Amino acid sequence: MMTRGSQIADRWPEESREAAKLVIESYGEPDEATEHQLVWHDCGPWKRIVASKEFHRHNFPAPHTDSVECFVAYRVPPEKFSALAEFDGSVMVDRTAGEVSARCHDEQANFLALNLMHDIVSGQRSIEEARRYYAKEFADYRRKMPTPYMQGLRFSPSDADAADPDDRILSDEDLEAAKREGEAKH
Repeated sequence: MMTRGSQIADRWPEESREAAKLVIESYGEPDEATEHQLVWHDCGPWKRIVASKEFHRHNFPAPHTDSVECFVAYRVPPEKFSALAEFDGSVMVDRTAGEVSARCHDEQANFLALNLMHDIVSGQRSIEEARRYYAKEFADYRRKMPTPYMQGLRFSPSDADAADPDDRILSDEDLEAAKREGEAKH
């Protein structure tokens, strides 16, 4: 009999077990499961969700642990990468794949981080404005006040054209010449 994701998560540390259980409650058993991670594909607005046994301590905006990563298809211009890294170290951009992810404790915090990522990329907020708004909404969630940025994505993820394979700078001739040079040395 195949081991279910919820059974695997039961053996994880409290910090990552609790976060994985929240995803299972929302989306059911994962599409893939190993001893170290659970993966859901095309669930809700997400390209995928990965809940990991490994968790990371994160102090922004207040101490918590990150173990659930939510991915969307989204093209980020390279000149915005530094701004996103400065905004939140748990927002990651994969230019080649055309993906952006946020890793936090739960889906709601990932909505918040990715909505603010979009605000920064689209020029609607500065880095500092986004960080302040993140802290405000994080605290409002605890106050049981409205948290619009935590309710869902406030932008449409990109289509399949989000990937950016970059520009070729070595021609076939350059590669052949390099290969010949390498062979000549041996």
